[in-house]
Parts: sequence; structure tokens; C-alpha cells
Amino acid sequence: MLMLATAASAGPWPREPKALFLSLSVEADRNDNSYVGLYGEYGLSPRRTLGFELGHASIGETSAMIWLQQARGDGSGANRWVTSLGLGGFERDGDLVPVVQIGAAWGRGIDWLPGGGWITVESRVKVAGKQQEIEPEPEENVVYEGDALTYLTPQVTTKLEATLGFRPFTGMMLINQLRLEDRDDTGLSGKLASSVVRDLAGPAKIELGLVLPLAGDGEAAVKLGSWLEF
Repeated sequence: MLMLATAASAGPWPREPKALFLSLSVEADRNDNSYVGLYGEYGLSPRRTLGFELGHASIGETSAMIWLQQARGDGSGANRWVTSLGLGGFERDGDLVPVVQIGAAWGRGIDWLPGGGWITVESRVKVAGKQQEIEPEPEENVVYEGDALTYLTPQVTTKLEATLGFRPFTGMMLINQLRLEDRDDTGLSGKLASSVVRDLAGPAKIELGLVLPLAGDGEAAVKLGSWLEF
């Protein structure tokens, strides 16, 4: 069972000034792999959104990321563009690794679907500085007695998400999302996520869906998510 809030992110549309979005989520699969995350967005201005994410994985990894998203263009027309820059890091086995994230997204509303809808394409690149250890080459007639030297090597993760959503009924959304990810360690993977989102009381929503692997490692999963917007 997965509890996610991916479809609730602002995407290319900035949050309204002083608007707040929060989501506490849990992911788990049949192999006892799990992830707990706290995700948030806050509207700083009509064109700027501040976001953050805190997470902990069952492999013993804790992560944090904060980013600033900026709308591009003059806001006229049907197309919306944004760019973002984030800084953070993760801790694993006592080692702290810095992470830099850059992102860009495009979106537009569409009126030919029932109840109206939207389409977005979002891309993100994360570069993590992985700590490596090397033993220096000993010089002739010199005995080296120190510890191994350390240096940072970049590990790059690229993500691309294409989303199509629409509102067939009042208080309900149908969302289909293609997720592509390319990692240095595992290579390319792809998933298709389809879900139904239903309004609850007040600012709350609930999401139920299915995630199907298309390429790379992974298993089919059920998705259950909830979020709040103020």
C-alpha cells in the first residue's frame, strides 16, 4: 500500500500567496521496503513557491530537500513555465551527502476533456556528492601512516513525469501519470500511475490508484494518498 501526494504538487502553477500545502506519506511494498515522507509547499508571492521534503527510508537513509520555484514568462496565454533550484542532502551509515536539484516544468489547461483538465511535463535532475575513499600512492622510501583520503564524486538522477488529469464529476479527479527515472546505479526505469482523487470534508482529499512498472525493476503497487491545502 502506498500513501503518496505526487499528483497534488503545484507543478507549473505557483501556489497562491500565503497558501500552504502539507502531506505526510508512507510507501511500502511486499518486500518490506518502506519510505516515510513529509512534503510541503508555501506560496511566497504570485510567481514564487517555496517547497520542502523530509524523508526516511527503511534502508537507513534520511533525506531533506528545500527548493524555490519561479514562474517564467508574463503569465499570459495558455502555457505555463516554471524553473526551480533546490539544496539538501541525505544521511546514510553516518555519512552526510550533499544534494543539488534543478528542475523545469511546463503545463496548460485543456477544455476538450469532460469537466476540463490539464497536462504537465516536469523534469528534475539531482546531483549528489558521494563520498569515496582512496589510498594515496606511497612515495619511494616514504611510509604512509595516515587515513585514506576522501573526495566527492557526483551521482546523477534524472526524472521526467508527464501527467494528464481531468474532472469528470464535481469533487472528483482522474489522473494518469507516466514516470521515467534514470539513475547511475540502477539505470532507466518507467512506471505508469493511474488514480482517482476524491474531495473529503473541508480542505482534505484522498487518492486511490495503481502503479504499474513498464521498464526496470519494480512491482505493481496500490497507491493511497491524502493531503491538505489551506
